[in-house]
Amino acid sequence: MAAKFVIKKGKTGFTFNLKASNGEVIATSEVYSSKDSCKSGIKSVQTNAPIAEIEDQTEKDFEKASSPKFEMYKDKKGQIRFRLKAKNGQIIAVGEGYSDKAGCKSGITSIKKNAPSAKVEEE
Repeated sequence: MAAKFVIKKGKTGFTFNLKASNGEVIATSEVYSSKDSCKSGIKSVQTNAPIAEIEDQTEKDFEKASSPKFEMYKDKKGQIRFRLKAKNGQIIAVGEGYSDKAGCKSGITSIKKNAPSAKVEEE
């Protein structure tokens, strides 16, 4: 099974999940008001993820990267997370919490590799 984006309609709009070939969710979107804007969000991830640099905000004097970029940061529970920002600085996808940086970087690598060619399905 190849990686895929799955569009889902919820009470307040549309969201997508990027699922790896093993079925694991590796990135999630915000809520979009329409299916078309959700599909535009997917296109944005496909375009921006492969060229995005990683800005490691868990480091004390981290070097700022320009967008598009993956921001790696520590959440309130101490887990390492990432958010993918498009060229315009908008957050277009977020990841789950990881216990360490290596796991988070592995998630980012998976998105960079899988997003560009992932098929789009609707639930």
